[in-house]
Amino acid sequence: MDTSRPTRRQWSGWPARHPWLTTLALAVVALLVLVLLWDWNWFKGPLERQVEAGTGREFDIGGDLDVDLGWTPVVRGEDLSFGNADWSDEPTMAAARHAGIAIELLPLLRGQVRIPRIDLDHPVLRLETRPEGGGNWQFGDSDGDSDVEFRRLVVNRGQLRFLDAANDTDIKVGLHSAPATEGPSSLIAVDGAGRWEGSDFTAQGTAESPLGLADPDTPYRIDLRAQAGRTRAHATGTLLDPLRLADFDLQLELSGQNLEDLYPLLGLALPPTPPYSVEGRLTRDIEGPLTTWHYDGFSGQVGDSDLGGDVAITTGGERPMFRGDLHSDHLDFDDLAGFVGAAPDAGNGDTTNPELAAQAREEAVEATVLPDTPYKLEKLRSMDADVRLRAATIEAPSLPLNDMDAHLKLEGGLLRLDPLDFGVAGGNIRSTIRMDARQDTIATTADINARGLDISSLLPEVELAQNAVGKAAGDARLSGTGNSIAAILGSSDGEVVIGMGHGRISNLLMEMAGIDLAEIIKFKLTEDRMIPVRCAFGDFEVTRGVMNTRSFAFDTTDTILIGEGTIDLGEERLDLVIKPRPKDRSLLSLRSPLLVDGTFKQPDLRPDLGRVGLRAAIALTLGSIAPPAALLGTLELGPGEDAGCGGKYAE
Repeated sequence: MDTSRPTRRQWSGWPARHPWLTTLALAVVALLVLVLLWDWNWFKGPLERQVEAGTGREFDIGGDLDVDLGWTPVVRGEDLSFGNADWSDEPTMAAARHAGIAIELLPLLRGQVRIPRIDLDHPVLRLETRPEGGGNWQFGDSDGDSDVEFRRLVVNRGQLRFLDAANDTDIKVGLHSAPATEGPSSLIAVDGAGRWEGSDFTAQGTAESPLGLADPDTPYRIDLRAQAGRTRAHATGTLLDPLRLADFDLQLELSGQNLEDLYPLLGLALPPTPPYSVEGRLTRDIEGPLTTWHYDGFSGQVGDSDLGGDVAITTGGERPMFRGDLHSDHLDFDDLAGFVGAAPDAGNGDTTNPELAAQAREEAVEATVLPDTPYKLEKLRSMDADVRLRAATIEAPSLPLNDMDAHLKLEGGLLRLDPLDFGVAGGNIRSTIRMDARQDTIATTADINARGLDISSLLPEVELAQNAVGKAAGDARLSGTGNSIAAILGSSDGEVVIGMGHGRISNLLMEMAGIDLAEIIKFKLTEDRMIPVRCAFGDFEVTRGVMNTRSFAFDTTDTILIGEGTIDLGEERLDLVIKPRPKDRSLLSLRSPLLVDGTFKQPDLRPDLGRVGLRAAIALTLGSIAPPAALLGTLELGPGEDAGCGGKYAE
């Protein structure tokens, strides 16, 4: 056997005789060299340029780029940063200390991109709006659609910042993957703080992986609690395409100290109220340029009143539009005080808040009654409204109110209440009120009609009037200018007419009105009786806030009361004289005019002591001559005649 080495001639013919073996050998050598020298960082530049071409933003991989090979390779990058929109003052929109992206290879063969997992370490994301609309999350002409399917995101110590400088909003939110969240439904824990519309803001809760934002057709679930100033919200449910706010289906609990606080937060011009808490379903519709938020089937409390119904807020027009169909089974009338610039009663366990309680204390020591808190013109002009409120029962200890039906319309600063309808004392008071706040001073007109008011119910605190029988009615037409209720009434012109038809009233009450001592003693020792009322009538002309009597009479079969004088709505003063004219004879009568004076807050009803004193002095003088003659000083011969009142108020 020849074991000698091949000669040079023999080696020189090897490649020619075995070309495929030579190629294989070279390939193996090249592969070994490639493996030994391979660096994934060679692809950093092409990858950065590809991202920049697709988004128009700078993309930088500051650290190493590496790939774990397999059927689902994982691409890892260090110190990544993504550029911001060119209009922002901050150059970086997003950054991460480390990112790992897994990509499934088999779907790639079918033209699908499926990313089962993304890991982010210390990511930072900055979202901000621009004054013209939109935000830095919009890239060039992209419509936001994507063929990429994401599955799960894991975040370690992330931070999101949302800026809306035009609305004084700056919120920082910490993000961290909740423990034991495997699969596509992984949750992100949220904990944030900052400012929302100028108010201190906090938020806590959980949300699905932000990767869910990429698919506009997949519901994005949230469970978040937030607080802005004194307003608190708890939202649970789903969002569709939330970056573009396409659709919502949330159960929203809203509570706070005052509904007026929603004006700086949401632009809703609501009146001051006691603390409130409501819960309902929040959804959203978009039609052209108009976006409508629906808060349906809500229920809850405002102060000591229950409140429920449906509301809708439409934006995108000239002004926000607020529509509501509201109802209350039990309405505490105090809770509506903010509509007229007053504060609800802070005593007797009534629900209130610190500022309304302070306002109530100030009002309690003021000499006036009519609310003088000015309406805020900018609020009346800031939105439009169409709201209906119906109350089945009303709690108003000092007023005989039964129920209410109010329809409010507000358009460009013109407010109308048509109707403002109250069930009162078994009857009805229906009003139409128009307030024009389009100028610096509000011009107001009011047309008020009262019918079928039960006399005994109107005077529940007067014991002698509790058995009275009769119905009262009236009309008032007033117009005035001013930016508060007090100013409007204090400048008003118009007329007020009230009347009562046939009825019955306590005879003792009428005798006391005329200080008929003999009759008072008789009814005190025996028994009071009811006497017929023929009619009653009051006709006032109102000029520059002063009500002047044109005629005033209360006519019974026993006595007729004739009144005259003024009621000053501006100064809140009473100056009336009521003169009794008896229709019977009495031996112990000190009949004299009754004076009604004082202020609205402290009215005074008393006899004219000068006239009483004169008649008493005459009686004493005559008594010193001959005791029986003293009766002549108190003898009333009954000059009263029936009053001629009637018409529709006497029916």
